Amino acid sequence: MMKKAKRGQISLEFMLIFGIMLILLLYSVNNITFREGSTSIETLRIQVSLEEKNLANAISNTISQVYAQGPGAKSTTYVKLTYLRDAGMLEKALNLGSPNIFITYGNYSNDGNGTYVTVTGTGFTPVLTGGNKNVFWSRSMYQAVPYGNPSVWSPSGSITVGTITLYGLEIDPTSLPPTLKIVVEWNPDQPESWTFDSAKGELRININPGG
Repeated sequence: MMKKAKRGQISLEFMLIFGIMLILLLYSVNNITFREGSTSIETLRIQVSLEEKNLANAISNTISQVYAQGPGAKSTTYVKLTYLRDAGMLEKALNLGSPNIFITYGNYSNDGNGTYVTVTGTGFTPVLTGGNKNVFWSRSMYQAVPYGNPSVWSPSGSITVGTITLYGLEIDPTSLPPTLKIVVEWNPDQPESWTFDSAKGELRININPGG
């Protein structure tokens, strides 16, 4: 009788452990599938936002360094990218179709000049403030407003905020490298320009305060 009781106890313990493992497995599958409203989707959105903000900061800080040094100055910064170069992740995180990375520079919100970074695509509506913010900005010392000039940007794209059209870089996320090289210089002999070279994995910016 004791043996039978022991066997029954072991069987119950096994079923309990099996049940717990099954629950954990189902929870993991739910997370991996990135269902709308799940913990993973919210976490993914936060990671994308942090990467956008980090990229905006890196660009603005490098521009500030060059602007502070004066004509002839040049500076290089490297930024690691994970989420912004994965179109599938961006679609899931932001609920967008055909996502692109959009980068521009200027003063739209009257808080000063700086770099704007967002992810555009089918269903995109720019939100600059609040809990649903999807456009990230970083202040820079350089007082220029090139977002009104489409010739500054290559490859060029645009978004409309209210009644204002903002021009900037429009980059296919799959063309971004794991580590983006940002090169900023102040060459008075060259016009203002922002160029992304996918073959080199490089974003090259020339500022020209007098031009």
